[in-house]
Amino acid sequence: MAKATKKKPAAKAKSGVAKKAVAKKAGAKKAVVKKAVAKKAAAKKVKRKASAALMKEMTPSALLAAVVGSKPLPRGQIIKKLWAYIKKFDLQDKINKRLIHADEKLKAIFGGKSPVNMFEMTKLVSKHIS
Repeated sequence: MAKATKKKPAAKAKSGVAKKAVAKKAGAKKAVVKKAVAKKAAAKKVKRKASAALMKEMTPSALLAAVVGSKPLPRGQIIKKLWAYIKKFDLQDKINKRLIHADEKLKAIFGGKSPVNMFEMTKLVSKHIS
């Protein structure tokens, strides 16, 4: 028969002074971890600047201007106005929210395609921005 081996208990402090030292050491480790977390959170608060390329004003083509307006706008604002148009006229598919069912104005922009994937939409719109 195999002997059952007993695991040795972890070393414990026997005297009151030793117990306080062990507790103090554990508390110090927690404090170090809290300080590290606080420093990491403070470092993340640095505000990022937008890329100059994304903020450059682009002129929409005549077809795109019918939807978003003819004023030069940054690319992000053009897409934002396009989404406002899609939501206003309820052109987004009810089940698959990624699909957009184009009306006549959008079909001209999308090259005649009616159901267009939202990721494909940005590619098709970029052809109408200069």
